[in-house]
Amino acid sequence: MIERAGRREEGTGRRLSAAPALVCAALTLSACGNVGRFEQATPTAAVAPVKPNRVVQQTPTSEREHERILASYGGTYDDPRLEALVSKTVDRLVAASDRPDQGYKVTILNSGAVNAFALPNGQLYVTRGLLALASDTSELSSVLSHEMAHVLSKHAAMREDQARQAAIVTRVVTDMSNDPDLTALALAKTKLTMASFSRKQEIEADGIGVGISAKAHFDPYGAARFLSAMERNAELKAGKSSLDPRAQDFTSSHPATPERINNAQTTARQYSSPESNERDRESYLAAIDNLVYGEDPSEGFVRGRRFLHPKLGFTFQAPENFTLDNTAQAVIGVREGGAQAMRFDVVRVPAEQSLGDYLNSGWMEGVEKASTEDLTINGFPAASATAKGDQWQFKVYALRFGSDVYRFIFATRQRSTESDRNARETVNSFRRLTLEEIQAARPLRIKVITVQPGDTVESLSHRMAGVDHPAERFRVLNGLDRTAQVKVRDRVKIVAD
Repeated sequence: MIERAGRREEGTGRRLSAAPALVCAALTLSACGNVGRFEQATPTAAVAPVKPNRVVQQTPTSEREHERILASYGGTYDDPRLEALVSKTVDRLVAASDRPDQGYKVTILNSGAVNAFALPNGQLYVTRGLLALASDTSELSSVLSHEMAHVLSKHAAMREDQARQAAIVTRVVTDMSNDPDLTALALAKTKLTMASFSRKQEIEADGIGVGISAKAHFDPYGAARFLSAMERNAELKAGKSSLDPRAQDFTSSHPATPERINNAQTTARQYSSPESNERDRESYLAAIDNLVYGEDPSEGFVRGRRFLHPKLGFTFQAPENFTLDNTAQAVIGVREGGAQAMRFDVVRVPAEQSLGDYLNSGWMEGVEKASTEDLTINGFPAASATAKGDQWQFKVYALRFGSDVYRFIFATRQRSTESDRNARETVNSFRRLTLEEIQAARPLRIKVITVQPGDTVESLSHRMAGVDHPAERFRVLNGLDRTAQVKVRDRVKIVAD
C-alpha cells in the first residue's frame, strides 16, 4: 500500500541487501491473525465498531493492538446494514454462551482478505473479505462463535504471550544479524511456531463455537460449510503466495483441514434439531449487497501485472512472469521460480537533495557509487545505481513524481540481459494516469441478483468482473459444489464493477 512521502518512513530503507529482506517480513499479532505494518498510516476513517452486548475492558495493550490492526487492515468498513447484522448475530451468540457476562466488540475491517481474529479482552474483528465469502448468517455466526470460543478458552491470551515472545526473538535476531537470510529464517520459524500453536486449539474452538451457534438456533452445519468454502477459496490462491501480512487469510491461522471439517460436521450432528437450523440467507444477502470486494482502489490496486494508484495518479507494469502483491509496506513483485524480485515504495527525500545523492546516502548497503546515473523517465527526474550483496545483485531507481519520490528495487540472483531489461522496462512503464483511467478505477463490489430462466453457472460467471477463475469463484462465493447448478429464482452473488 503506497502512501504519500509526507508519511513517516519506518524500516523501508535500512539493510536492503538481499531479496529475503524485500519479500519476507512477517510480523505476528496476538490472537488469530497475522498483522504487519511499515509505512501504513493510522486510518483517518472514524472507528465504527458494532455496539457490544457488554462493556469491553480496554487496556493500553489492547488499544495499541486495536490501532495496529486498523492501520494494517485498511481501517474500519462503515456500513450500517452490515453492522446491524453483525450486532444482532453477536447478541444472539452471547446470550446462548456459557458466559453471557463476557463483553464483545466487533469491528468490520476494510480488507479483502478472508480473516477474523480476537483479542483477549473480547474485541473481535472480521474483514469484509470474510463477509463476502460467507453465504448466510449461520456461516457468519460460526466464525464469530469460533472467535468467542478463543476468548472464553483463554486462547487469545496465550497467543498474546506467544506473540510477545516472538517479537523479542525477532528484534534480537534483527539487531544482532546483518545477514538477511538468517533474519528471514528466524522470522519464518517464529511464524511457523505461532501457527502450530494456534492449530492445537482450533478443534476445541470449533467444538465450542458450533455449540454456541446451535444454542442460538443457527444451523450448526454453518461451520463445516464455511470451512469448506475457506478451503476452496485458498485453493484459488494456490501458487499466488501472498507476501502481505494483511492478506494472510483465515486459513493461515485457522487451517481448513479435512479433519477440522469432519469434526465440525460430527459436532453439528450432536446439536442438529428443527430449532437449530436457521441459515437466514435472505437477510444476509441483503446486508452484503453492494459490499466492496477485493482491493480498495483508493489505496492502489493490482490488476494482473499492472499496479494503479488512482488517488496518487500513477501506474506501472511489472515484467512478464512476475506476480504483484500490494502490501502494507510496499508493492512487491516476485518472478516465477523466485530468482528475481522487485520492490516499489515511497520515501521522503528533501527537495534540495538530488536523487543520485539520495541513492548514495547509505540507506542501502553495497551501492556502487560509480554506477550512479541521472535519468529522465517519461518526463520525470530519476536516477539509477547498482548494488551487490553476497547472493543477490540489485538495480535501484529513484523517481520524483510531484513532491514524492518512489523507489524501484530489483533483485536478481544473477545479473543478466533479461534481468536488466525487466528492470528497465518496468521503470519506463511508470506514467501518469489519465483522467479517464482515474474515473474508471472503481472498486469491485458484490452484487446480489436473482437467477432467471436460462441462467447457468457458466453464463452468470461470465458477468463476473475483475476476478480470475470466474466460474469456480462464482461457485465458491455461492456455496455451490463443483457439480451443483443454480435454480430459477435463487438469489446469488456475483462480482461486478
